[in-house]
Amino acid sequence: MMGQESGQSPPGPEHLADVFSVRDIDLAEGDVRYYGEPVTDAAQVLRQVGPTFRKRGYRVRMQTDADEHVLVASERSLGVDGVPWLNVVLALATLLSTLYAGTRWYGLSVADDPAVIWRAWPFAAAVLGILAVHEFGHYALSRYHEVQASLPYFIPLPFNVIGTLGAVIRMQDNIPDRRALFDIGVAGPLAGLVATVAVTAVGVTLDPIYVAGGLITRIELGYPPLIQGIAALLGEPLVYSDPNLLPNPVVIGGWVGAFVTFLNLIPVGQLDGAHISRSLVGERMDAVQFVVPVLLFGLAAYLFAFEGGRGAPLWGFWGLIALVFSRAGTATPLAETPLGPRRRTLGILTLVLGALCFVPVPIVVAI
Repeated sequence: MMGQESGQSPPGPEHLADVFSVRDIDLAEGDVRYYGEPVTDAAQVLRQVGPTFRKRGYRVRMQTDADEHVLVASERSLGVDGVPWLNVVLALATLLSTLYAGTRWYGLSVADDPAVIWRAWPFAAAVLGILAVHEFGHYALSRYHEVQASLPYFIPLPFNVIGTLGAVIRMQDNIPDRRALFDIGVAGPLAGLVATVAVTAVGVTLDPIYVAGGLITRIELGYPPLIQGIAALLGEPLVYSDPNLLPNPVVIGGWVGAFVTFLNLIPVGQLDGAHISRSLVGERMDAVQFVVPVLLFGLAAYLFAFEGGRGAPLWGFWGLIALVFSRAGTATPLAETPLGPRRRTLGILTLVLGALCFVPVPIVVAI
């Protein structure tokens, strides 16, 4: 099989000889494993051989097995094979968890009447709609650049005030170049921002909700400039003199979209902001990832010292997350093709729009 030159056959050892000396080849669980030693710097091997495997319909990664280097080639598949049951189950579970969370914003009691859960559908539709548009933005550009990616995995969280931890897609493939990395990374936030603006614009024009007492009336949301600007343009309030009068829950869906967008644009690890920043600054990304946790810990310290600690635990937690994510590394494209001026401008614009989704104290629960 190794000597074949068809489009779907993996490359033979002679195609790798300049960078990887192959001692043995094995088939295991559908993967082709090349045992041997790097001829050049191990970090450069994937960049050298990745395009060759990609042309043959394979993605490749390097690992060590009993102190021996192994190139593992897996056949790429851009389509969806069969029914993605895990994605479906998680989506349905997240629908239920966001419906349940929405009943709180509407002042409904599921304990008294379980059927009222369906009356929270506008909130659930707002939250899930924004998340879906965001993730399918990534998915669409992954398919455009022929990068293998999963359908979105929604993450249910039944007992918090928004009902979800968001959604993710998995990219199990080599990214061909910086342009593809940029396009895939930027597509999600931009699509999600469009959905967030639309949801917020609809939400602020809907009637507010009267909720007498309970946890929701003790929650204070900090609205970022993006949400405040939309409400101001439409001449609608976000805060009412009556503490029991709350914005329509669809507005809360817009708030979730803005908050999720900002978090995703933090430039560390595998977050969207890291993909965009890696595309813009190239291998200087390590310096960016060093600064981000410092800024987040600094923000937490400022809030603790001057704002009574409001919001400090949140940003302290994200400082720790940023440290962990930065150690895990970010996506590295096979080719360092520079971005053109249009992509650079779009990238900077996206990061600026992400900044408009930031508020130092996004949420506080009064005791």
